[in-house]
Amino acid sequence: MLTVSIVVHRTPPWQIRKALECVLRSNPDRIYVIDNSPDDSLRKITEGIKNVDYRYVENRGFGAGHNIAIRDILTMGDYHLVMNADVCWEGDILKPLVDHMDKNPHVGMIAPKVYYPDGTLQYSCRMLPTPPDLFAKRFLPRNIVKGRMERYLLASHDHDKELNCPYLLGSFLLFRVEALRDCGVFDERFFMYPEDIDITRRIHEKWHTVFFPGVSIVHEHAAASRKNIKMLWIHLSNMVRYFNKWGWIIDKKRRTFNKALLKELSYIPPFERPYGRG
Repeated sequence: MLTVSIVVHRTPPWQIRKALECVLRSNPDRIYVIDNSPDDSLRKITEGIKNVDYRYVENRGFGAGHNIAIRDILTMGDYHLVMNADVCWEGDILKPLVDHMDKNPHVGMIAPKVYYPDGTLQYSCRMLPTPPDLFAKRFLPRNIVKGRMERYLLASHDHDKELNCPYLLGSFLLFRVEALRDCGVFDERFFMYPEDIDITRRIHEKWHTVFFPGVSIVHEHAAASRKNIKMLWIHLSNMVRYFNKWGWIIDKKRRTFNKALLKELSYIPPFERPYGRG
């Protein structure tokens, strides 16, 4: 059984339609559209579409929205896709991802290669961040923090190679439902932003969390917190919650996971290459 959830909030109708068109090519058993908008005017977009379950709910955040769908299928599902409305792709990419997980039962979570609309690679597999990583990425000039950012974003990794990674960007994540039963759903203390870091590292502790370059998507990635003071505050306050949970300076699991990752990559100093905007 394959299910999908998309959380929307004042999302342009054309974007929702485009996302649904992409998903429907894979004939999932059910698509949940979880609407956090001020009203339910987006409901009409889903009317008459087979296997779409529209839910208009209170806005309690990205993870909480997806959890509505996940809890619905937790006892009966096989695979569940969590995706943004601002992603799209050509053809049926879910079948290769599911096939890969079928052949590799140790994989609890998988994500494809990601591009920006202009064709630039988005660095969607990353090390677990430290507070200095995120501060530097958000606030310091790029030419000053280039080396640190290339290391954190794994810019020197050959993105045509599969990688077991402790942090996969949350725009498109395919879960083995058994792994969600084992490790838990999204932590609803995070309204937005670090919920993907948190759930990847929890699953990574017991399963493989895989960057799979065999298929790819395009992600608009609005980066709202770079443009809006309110969204920046939401981003910062939720990252504080994340580091309060896992540790600011001392985070033994972060250290262990990142060390193992760099060893797997045989990490070498970064080279001259522009890093992603996300």
